[in-house]
Amino acid sequence: MCSDRGRAPVSPEGAGSFFRSRWQGEVPIDRLFWRDMLLVGTGISIASSVVALILLALKMPVGLVLAVHFAPVPYNIFLTIAVWRTAEKSGAKAALMLLGSALWLIATVVV
Repeated sequence: MCSDRGRAPVSPEGAGSFFRSRWQGEVPIDRLFWRDMLLVGTGISIASSVVALILLALKMPVGLVLAVHFAPVPYNIFLTIAVWRTAEKSGAKAALMLLGSALWLIATVVV
């Protein structure tokens, strides 16, 4: 017999619940900052940059290359704002995460 004690309920909404939980500050700030933003967000940004460079090397239209390169920016902005909203509810270490998230957003947009 399998026990579900201690587990969060599984929502059938999928991506909608992912975004909603982060927007509403229901995700722990550590997970949001370290895993979602720095690890996953940076990985997505690097992957889109690599694909954009490949497209550029294949002499694809510059508009397409730029669209691919900047495609993760709305997601990155979402994560940064989610960190800010969650940090308002968190303790003192959240101030450093606010600064880190702003610097991260600048780095992912510029690089």
